[in-house]
Amino acid sequence: MVDTAQANTGTEGVAGGVGVTALLVAAARAIETHRPDALARDVYAEHFVLAAQASQGWPVRPREVRDGETDPLWGRFARYFGLRTRVLDDFLLHSTHHGNARQVVVLGAGLDTRAFRLEWPPGCVVFEIDREEVLAFKHRVLGGLSAVPSAARVPLAMDLRADWAGALTGAGFDPAAPSVWLVEGLLFYLPPAAETYLIDTVDRLTPGGGALAYEVKLEKDLLAYRDSPLYTATRQRIGIDLLDLFDREPRPDSAGRLAGRGWSTSVRTPFDFTRLLGRGPLPEPNDALAGNRWVFAHKP
Repeated sequence: MVDTAQANTGTEGVAGGVGVTALLVAAARAIETHRPDALARDVYAEHFVLAAQASQGWPVRPREVRDGETDPLWGRFARYFGLRTRVLDDFLLHSTHHGNARQVVVLGAGLDTRAFRLEWPPGCVVFEIDREEVLAFKHRVLGGLSAVPSAARVPLAMDLRADWAGALTGAGFDPAAPSVWLVEGLLFYLPPAAETYLIDTVDRLTPGGGALAYEVKLEKDLLAYRDSPLYTATRQRIGIDLLDLFDREPRPDSAGRLAGRGWSTSVRTPFDFTRLLGRGPLPEPNDALAGNRWVFAHKP
């Protein structure tokens, strides 16, 4: 079974450890939403940030970031999350509108709002899997906004250490029907064996015509970037030491594992999409984003 790297003991579900990173990403999406050249828009994101004790005082609009995009945390790092959101939005929408997938599974969904903000084709079902306390916080905020999903939405309050695959099929997921999977901002925190189990389970539950997108880090030594501006700003200004949260064991070659099972895979850097879309971070010295890769896989 999957063993998550960090437990969140916060009472509001996003109050500590990995849970706070969900608020960090929500703040980044909020800032991106209000940029005149926004790559992605999420009108719900700022409400999560404003509702949580842990993120009181964080910026949610560009004008609240004094140094703009030169700010390593709320400028460059936030723009990274905006870019990631746009690229993965496009992947999911292409897989459902132009492919046969009508089942979308978001593993470690956190404060993801794609079920509400994207235009899904008729008959689409979005399954969201995360811990009960995280989903409860999300539901409280979205309920207060009277948010209505644009597809059938099935939240599953599950720890990834439990039988999430069994719960998924029990909730109506059909392993014989095409599906698209998203694993965004999760694998960093999992031990290698947990990543392999997750990838193998997705493969087992995905027939031909399915697709998967996920994010990994490829550095051999994460601590080599400990004093990078991005990690330093995140640690000093909002109290999140990402390197303490990340699992530091050597990562498995999940893309190669999928390729060996017949999937076609494409491994890209975020900078590839910055150049493609004209907005987002570019490489810099001592770059904490240097090892980030986005993997796109299709099962023919």
